[in-house]
Amino acid sequence: MVGGRLSLVALVAAVTVVSGCAADHHEDLAASYADASVRTTAIIPPGSVKVVAVGDIACPTGAAVTATTCQQAATATLARQLKPSVVLTLGDEQYDDGSLADFQGSYDASWGALKAITRSLPGNHEYRTPGAAGYYSYFGRNAPGYYVTRVGSWRIYLLNTNCAKVDCAREQAWLRHDLVAHPVACSAIAMHQARYSSGDEHGSDPHLAPFWRIAYAQHVDLALAGHDHDYERFHRMDGDGHRRTDGLLSFVSGTGGKSLYGLGTRAPGSAYFQSTDFGVLTLWLGDGALAWKYRTIGGDVRDAGNASCH
Repeated sequence: MVGGRLSLVALVAAVTVVSGCAADHHEDLAASYADASVRTTAIIPPGSVKVVAVGDIACPTGAAVTATTCQQAATATLARQLKPSVVLTLGDEQYDDGSLADFQGSYDASWGALKAITRSLPGNHEYRTPGAAGYYSYFGRNAPGYYVTRVGSWRIYLLNTNCAKVDCAREQAWLRHDLVAHPVACSAIAMHQARYSSGDEHGSDPHLAPFWRIAYAQHVDLALAGHDHDYERFHRMDGDGHRRTDGLLSFVSGTGGKSLYGLGTRAPGSAYFQSTDFGVLTLWLGDGALAWKYRTIGGDVRDAGNASCH
């Protein structure tokens, strides 16, 4: 296991040296958007399970499709073409109110074909229907909506961070207990609101620091979020705004179709940001490592790379 991880790291380093210059010319790699570590190639680690992760997806039933709104059918087509084994939806699956009628009329008409392999979590818009009843009914889940799932060798915690609607202190105690009770080589947390984000609509949410502190203390490797309608990757961070070599690698993937937001104040640790194109984050979760690619509905790979687990 250790030798395999070292070989992967060495190979990633070699690819970075060889391909870094080729990636630098990409149209979205302006200085305000990305640092020099951005690549568009990735090495798939052994034992990988392919996962598509995205949030902020479907417009209300009957809403007009434009170039900048309501592109849920296009992102669903892309996701199906990628042939994932698992789909992680990162909240706000259905706008504006998460009603069951809209889930059945809009989300189901686009992303419904992937429902059987979807692991979902609720966003804030789902709670515009009292108790997020439409969400829970459509996905067949139970409140309070947080749980853990296995994806290959990874343990993934899908959290409900709508703390005005659920008891987040109790949820945090559950998260800490489960992480201690079930140690694994690789683990992830997923939530709707983002601890770190440079999006101009919401930005970073300090209220999520307790979740991140628990995850950091228990050596969680990966964090996923939506909420801001953009794609962003961060360097490894702890829960208190510091870059750490043993921190969580995190992504905001909120380009599922509803709309796109702009770049606000660049958050500390931000490595790549784009909000010009809808798309999905693809992850390969393998034995001791992961790889990622962000692919747009036009077929372009805008960001890719690899990381080892702690």
